[in-house]
Amino acid sequence: MIWGAFLLATVCWAITFGWAGGNFWVKIGLSVMVVTLYSLFWQKPKISFRLRSFLTGLLSAAVLYFIFFLGDQLAPYLLPEAKAQVGGIYSLGEGTSNALIFLLLFLITGPGEEIFWRGFLQERLMTRWGKGVGCLVTTGVYAGVHVFSGNLLLILAALVAGAFWGLLYLWKRDLLIQITSHSFWSAVIFAVAPIQ
Repeated sequence: MIWGAFLLATVCWAITFGWAGGNFWVKIGLSVMVVTLYSLFWQKPKISFRLRSFLTGLLSAAVLYFIFFLGDQLAPYLLPEAKAQVGGIYSLGEGTSNALIFLLLFLITGPGEEIFWRGFLQERLMTRWGKGVGCLVTTGVYAGVHVFSGNLLLILAALVAGAFWGLLYLWKRDLLIQITSHSFWSAVIFAVAPIQ
């Protein structure tokens, strides 16, 4: 079941980034739907709706956005081609309306990724291998499937975001926080207030 999740995520992200046809945002949305359905087949996510969790998720999204803002300021000093690679990330959305990108990220990709990556995979790995190892492996695989993008900055961004959400889940074990954080952060950073 866990190895199946690794394999399925790898195949889905490889197709999303490797297949030139189709709309990138639709492809990533479909990939997330596939892995989410896989996780739902094995377990029902535990999501409790509490205002405190929602607000914590919003705050964590703002913190992560600020981390990426700082990273964007420092990246050119550490990686000379950073600006071009950031442009490469945002160019994935060319020809797609910001409204569609926002809706896909907010309603499908954000919630689905957290249900799969943290609520299913990290939860199971923490149970099987211990909390620290489970968090570390999930973060590594999350960043690893972004290798197919061929964009070093995107891989590093996935590593930072994956570590942030992994540690947040390790701390709170609350999927509503995760979903709120991921959904708001990704929708804002890609469709509302891009950092570039």
